[in-house]
Amino acid sequence: MTRPILIALCAALAACAAPQRRPTGTTSPEARSAAGATSAAAPDWTRGDVCYEVFVRSFYDSDGNGIGDLNGLIRKLDYINDGNPASRTDLGASCIWLMPVAASPSYHGYDVSDYYRVEPAYGTNDDFKRLVAEAHRRGIKVLVDMVLNHSSSAHPYFQAALRDTTSPYRSWYRFSPQPLGKGPMGAEAWHRSPVRDEYYYGAFSSEMPDLDYHTPAVREEAKKIATFWLREMGVDGFRLDAIPYLVEDGTCLMGCAGTHAFLREYAAHIRGIEPSAYTVGEAWGSIAAVLPYYPDQLTSYFAFELSDSLLAAVRRGSVGGLLAGYLRLQDTLPAYRWSPFLSNHDGTRSMTALGGDVARAKAVATLLLTLPGLPFVYYGEEIGMTGDKPDPRLRTPMQWSPGHAAGFSTGTPWERLQPDSQAINVETERADTGSLLNLYRRLIHLRRANEALATGMLVPLSAGSPQVAAYLRRTDDHAVLVVANLGGANVSGVTIGSGKGALPPGTYAPRNLLGGPNGSTLVVRQDGQMLGYVPVPGSIGPRVPLVFDLVRP
Repeated sequence: MTRPILIALCAALAACAAPQRRPTGTTSPEARSAAGATSAAAPDWTRGDVCYEVFVRSFYDSDGNGIGDLNGLIRKLDYINDGNPASRTDLGASCIWLMPVAASPSYHGYDVSDYYRVEPAYGTNDDFKRLVAEAHRRGIKVLVDMVLNHSSSAHPYFQAALRDTTSPYRSWYRFSPQPLGKGPMGAEAWHRSPVRDEYYYGAFSSEMPDLDYHTPAVREEAKKIATFWLREMGVDGFRLDAIPYLVEDGTCLMGCAGTHAFLREYAAHIRGIEPSAYTVGEAWGSIAAVLPYYPDQLTSYFAFELSDSLLAAVRRGSVGGLLAGYLRLQDTLPAYRWSPFLSNHDGTRSMTALGGDVARAKAVATLLLTLPGLPFVYYGEEIGMTGDKPDPRLRTPMQWSPGHAAGFSTGTPWERLQPDSQAINVETERADTGSLLNLYRRLIHLRRANEALATGMLVPLSAGSPQVAAYLRRTDDHAVLVVANLGGANVSGVTIGSGKGALPPGTYAPRNLLGGPNGSTLVVRQDGQMLGYVPVPGSIGPRVPLVFDLVRP
């Protein structure tokens, strides 16, 4: 749906280019408060994994009507993950998040008219079950978008409530003789009824009337819907849309106590149905704004602040507060409980945000996929698809090959493709070893195979140039060094340093994991410090990221 992304970076974090680490053995207040819910081990599939966001309507059309469908997605699952651990021709993601697939009168699906039926343009419930079976056969987990804040105005329950004041569904929605103020985004949220002289509340639009979670029957229906998708449809979890707006408490319209109480109730229900189910929530804002949704509500939340910091650092060509948010979350929560990303269906695609610069796109992808968390990749990001508002232009058909409709459909696509689709597509980039697609593939497979990238702690390093980002990912016995020149000019003789205890003392031979020359020999002092280390002789080119496995000779 159309919603502005709320950018609320913490100034103190942004100002901190080299944040201080908490001394070993101490624990943050957030971590102490979260202890009860973070003691469980991470689900096996989240180890070093990446999730891939798919808009079914735009992914692949199997029947030529111009609309992507479930059978089309099934045909393209091998592109996402072919199920062969030794293969490197697939993308390597082990999780897909499907934007809404339930029946809806809108192209985007965020106003659901039947929570128990797949959108007919996409296929049938049986088609969906077959998709889940085929995904599971390849080791792919399936998360579906769950829209709980509101239904469609076309939903039979809302229509009954609208037309009959004695309907049992009247209390499922909010009605008033007059508007009761603006909504949480400052826009009009009370909409005049087409039936009588009254108003109903819809924070996002008149087509999306908010459900009233003060009504017990609404809470029970939400849980019943979750049970259906987990048990009957076989999904592995949910992405929860617009969660800050679930419950309004008096004048509180966002992040209210009632929302947190319902999320705890909802999470407990899901754990009772399927203890391994994974839930990830959409709650815009800074890390400080998201932390109240832990520890005992959803599994994870999207880390909007991290997205902002990655793209901002690469756009400006300097490190700034790049790692501050990552370090704060690392000190607070297990990595599988927070999800970085670059862009999604609501915001400008990252290639557009980076001015169409492929080198910048490669640099930011390397940062995303070598830093901690459970990253999400929006479909087409891996080939550098472009797109900007309005929303349909953010969600254009996937560009598979040169030719008619870029290989998306044999018919006329539901939405016009991007102008660069004949040059920017999977087929063209697959054949180019230096393409953005092949970098994404390499990084995603490396992330899963390399223990330091999969599970390692993030250790910040200092660099002798403000345009160079440097950090370690390390386990007890394995480390990876990342050095990235984010600027638009060469940097020569840049030195890297660390605090004490960054690495076990000794000599390391850095092996280049992305191809090209290996790094200079690294000698770590007895106190575990790196001092004055020059990772490569000569210079590091503009926008060039280096990823080294630190091997003992």
